[in-house]
Parts: sequence; structure tokens; C-alpha cells
Amino acid sequence: MMTLRKTRATYVALAPIALLALLMSLGCVVGPNYKRPAAPNVPGYTPTPPATTSSSPNVTGGEAQTFAQGRDIPGDWWTLFHSKPLNDLIERSLRNNPDLKSAQAALLVARENTLAQRGAYYPSVSGSFSATRAKTSDELSPVPNASVFQYSLFTPEVSVSFVPDVFGLNRRTVESLKAQQEQARYVVAATNITLSSNVAAAAIQEASLRGQIDATNVLVKINTNMLDVLRKQFEKGYVGRLDVAAQEAQLAQIAATLPPLLKQLAQQRDLLAVLSGGFPNQDLIEKFELSSLQLPQELPLSIPSKLVEQRPDVLQAEENLHSASALIGVARANRLPSFNLTGDVGSMALAFGNVFSAGNGFRDVGGSVTQPIFEGGTLMHKERAARAAYVQADEQYRSTVLTAFQNVADTLHALEQDADGLKAAVAARDAAKITLDLTTRQMEAGYVSYLALLSAEQNYQQAVINLVQAQANRYADTAALFQALGGGWWNRADVPKS
Repeated sequence: MMTLRKTRATYVALAPIALLALLMSLGCVVGPNYKRPAAPNVPGYTPTPPATTSSSPNVTGGEAQTFAQGRDIPGDWWTLFHSKPLNDLIERSLRNNPDLKSAQAALLVARENTLAQRGAYYPSVSGSFSATRAKTSDELSPVPNASVFQYSLFTPEVSVSFVPDVFGLNRRTVESLKAQQEQARYVVAATNITLSSNVAAAAIQEASLRGQIDATNVLVKINTNMLDVLRKQFEKGYVGRLDVAAQEAQLAQIAATLPPLLKQLAQQRDLLAVLSGGFPNQDLIEKFELSSLQLPQELPLSIPSKLVEQRPDVLQAEENLHSASALIGVARANRLPSFNLTGDVGSMALAFGNVFSAGNGFRDVGGSVTQPIFEGGTLMHKERAARAAYVQADEQYRSTVLTAFQNVADTLHALEQDADGLKAAVAARDAAKITLDLTTRQMEAGYVSYLALLSAEQNYQQAVINLVQAQANRYADTAALFQALGGGWWNRADVPKS
């Protein structure tokens, strides 16, 4: 019965605090209300709509590519290259890459910080218990009612404090933290896209290097055979020493191009191992050749107004703008009065057994208001700084949007030129091969000098290397288009939703 009366007394004591807190929390929220920037009103990415690219029959990566306006981007866009090794490597990278795991942990930090700040919406309740042994001076009258100079004091107490969010200081703070949490979520999406794109680009570069190395090895073999022929002819007096020296120099120049290519290939393998979360000493199972990749022939192309909703860097910039908007309200609210409500309920007794006895309880309710009067201009300038930071974030957002559109436009131009470049490279390779074959037969018949053969060999060598590079450019820029359009992260289950 005593406990029931104590509980009832506690409720009675705290009721005014709860009522006042409810009324004061219905106050206004100072500062601007955030409005999402409108999507750019532009009809396309380039002055003229992208058209179907040219084709190069009977060559790897020579298919024509068309653009599907408004089609959604798949979350696993790399599967369109129809390469199981590439699929396996990217999926393994998305599971094991430490940068991605770090971004996911940063998102968790931001989320917990937001939830922690939301705790300020509620009263803070704490309980305490103290026990002391005291002796008063003999010159003073005894402190307790029992008229003793030595006594023990037991004090259980419940304290309640609450800071009403009258002007929206806490609501704006939570709004800013929520925007930062969303920003961290888009960092996860951006890291996901960047990782998959980097793995695809490194795999394509590896395939290109393997093609260039194979072509260079063939050229080394051809030039070695030619050198053997010339040396035999020199021994018989059919050619001069100058012809042999020229071929030796030609062979040495071609052989000198191999070590840089092999170095780049080894470094690409190291890069792929690290991107997939492993160490470079662990050789990858996957190996990539241009012939094992299929060029996607139908490419999705998002409408311009959707690009700002898909690109993680644009969305990060937007949430940064949102946070800056909320921080104006925080700075403004800090210049206005703040309120604090407190209440205590407890008991004091000289004996522990009497702690909950009738008549030993105490309670108090209080409130305070604080209004900054003079801060040396600190609060005023902080608000001005917050407003300037909003303008800065707004311009950064606009710059990010422009860069996003530039990335898409650059990639579309690249795809068009890549197709034409491959077509020209195929024609150059074929022409160089015919020239080399004819020149070789003419030299064997004695109709042309060996210098003419050297020139034909040089042209053919460059034509083969150019063809491999042109093929790789089409694959690489195709992957770059998916990245520029946002990479379809919104269609992936491993990227957190809002």
C-alpha cells in the first residue's frame, strides 16, 4: 500500500513536467524547409541523339550498338558481357573488398548517430542511491530530527530532465544527421559501382594486354625468322651488312616493347587480386582474353531527368545540400531561448529500513529558460556561416550534376568514335597484312629492297597493336557508360535502401 502511494505521488509530481513538455514541443521549427532541387530540363546528353554505331564484321567486338532510351539499368550489368570469369570475379570483389566493407561500416556509424540524436526527443530519466555516514559539529544543533550528532543517511532518488524542442533545434539536428546518413548510404552505392567498374576495366585491360603481347610475340618470331634468312644471304653475299644490321635493330626494337607489356599485365593481375580482397601472391583463377568477352549490342540509356536520381555522387551532393539547409535552422535556434524542465522524486531516511516509510519522501519540479544576450557576435556569425555553407553546397551540387551529364556525353561520343576507330583499325590491319605479304614475295623475287620490307613490317606491327587497342576501347567505354548512368545500384539487394 505504501508503494502504491509512493508511485501515485511520483506521477503527481511528474505530471506538470510532462504536460508542459508536450505543450512546448509543439513550437515552431526555425530555419528554411528543404526543397529538393528540380531535375535539369534538358532533352538529351548530346546535341544530337546517339545513333546506332557502325559495325566491323568478322572481328571480336565489332558488333553495332544501339541505345534503348529510358530502359532501366540492371544491377548486374557486367553479365551483359557474357563472361563467367568476369561475373565470378566481380561478385567475389563485392563480397570481400575492404573499401566496400568500410563504406558499409560508415553507414552504420551514421545511422547510429542519427538514432542517438533522436533520443533528445524524450525526457532523460536517471535513478540514484546514496548512503552516507556523517557527524556534525558539537557547536551546532543536531541536524536530524532524532537530535543526534552522528547518523547515517540513505537517499534513493529518481531525476527527470527534459529540454523541450521549442524552436526545432533538435529536429533540425536530426534532419541534418539523417541527411548525412543518406549521404553515407550513397557512398556505399558509389563504392559498389566504382568497384564493379574498376574490376571490369582491369579485366578488359588485362585482355587487351594479352592480345598485344600475343601480337608482339608473333612479330618477334617473324622478325627472328627474317633475320635468320638475311644472315644466310649475307654469308652468300646476296645482301650487305647494312641490311643485316637494320633487321637486327628492327628485332631489338620489337623485343623491347615486350617487357613493358608484361609489366603492365602483372600489375593488372595484382590490381584484380587486391580489388577482390586478396593478396597479390594469390594468383587469380580467372584469366581474360578479348575473344572471351561479348560486346553488349543494346545499351540502356536513362532519360536525363532520371540521371540525377540514379548517380550516387549527385545524390551525395544533394544530401550534403539538405544537411546544410538543416544546419541553418540549428544555427538560428541556438540564438533563441532554450528551456529546461527538471523534476526529482526520492526519499531520505536515517535507517535503510525506513527508506520507503511514510513522511520520508521529497519531490521538486523546476524549470529554467536561457536566452543568449551577448556572445561577441559568435552566434550571429555562425548563422551567417551556415547560410554561406548552404550556398557552397548548392553550387557543389550544380557542379556535380554538370559533371554527371558530361560523363554520359563523353562516353556516348567515345562509343561512336570507338566503333568508327575499330572499323578503321580493321581496314588498316588488313591493308597492312596484304602489303606485307606482297612485299615479302617481291623481296624474295628480288624486285624490292629489304628496306621496303622493313617499312611493311613496321606498318603491320602498328596495325595489329592498334586493332587490339581499338577492340579494348569499345569494351572499356561500354562498361564506362553503365558506370556513368549510375550502374543500376538501386536494383541490387546488397545496397541498403533508404
